[in-house]
Amino acid sequence: MSEIKIDISADKKIYFASDFHLGAPNKKESLQRELKIINWLDSIKDTAEAIFLVGDIFDFWHEYKHVIPKGFIRFQGKLAELVDAGIPIFFFTGNHDMWMFGYFTEELGIPIFRKPQVLVSGNKRILIGHGDGLGPGDYQYKILKKIFENKICQWLFRQIHPDLGMRIANKWSAQSRISSSTEETDNFLGEGEWLWTFAKEKEKEEHFDCYIFGHRHLPIDKPVGENSRYINLGEWVHFSTFVEFNGKDFALKTFQEHD
Repeated sequence: MSEIKIDISADKKIYFASDFHLGAPNKKESLQRELKIINWLDSIKDTAEAIFLVGDIFDFWHEYKHVIPKGFIRFQGKLAELVDAGIPIFFFTGNHDMWMFGYFTEELGIPIFRKPQVLVSGNKRILIGHGDGLGPGDYQYKILKKIFENKICQWLFRQIHPDLGMRIANKWSAQSRISSSTEETDNFLGEGEWLWTFAKEKEKEEHFDCYIFGHRHLPIDKPVGENSRYINLGEWVHFSTFVEFNGKDFALKTFQEHD
């Protein structure tokens, strides 16, 4: 894992958010969420040293050679505005937008990461990743992920006309667990929390002050041993949660429009 080094200036902070799932469950609700996310980005732009978007920002994304999914232009415009203002943005792919390739880097100047990265800020070391495929269990998805990451499978999907490809993708996304509420998504599962288990096992090998992941959809802040913690960023369909780091402390917060 490579390291990203960021020194935080006085009165500045690093922000983390994930699982916007733009596009789900329908165009109207997605647009409302998109505008809320833009309001959040506006609210932090004066204090942001950097922004980490940690996967599943889109409910589905696939880049053809000359075509990208229709929509989300307000969100992309806001990202361009922030980057042009000198705020670095780091984008991690998730299980819903793993078919993101060079567009955001070439057009917006935003680097794309497919695997967890280490953030070093002052004396803090933070492991950041979307979280899909990490930890025990979820074997069916791990097999499916290998298929989706296969270059031949990606090439085959690109041979489908974009109109048909997006229709297939939107039908698949409609089955996403982000649109439903279950006991598994609504409750902390203890030892069944695979990413928490992953963090505890990883801590035995190498120390990190904080493990920040998405994917789980439930906002979680739990200790990992005596000197570390695991934070799950939650999601923006139901919670609108994010993490704020001031160089010393991590705070899991909820964005309220009136703020």
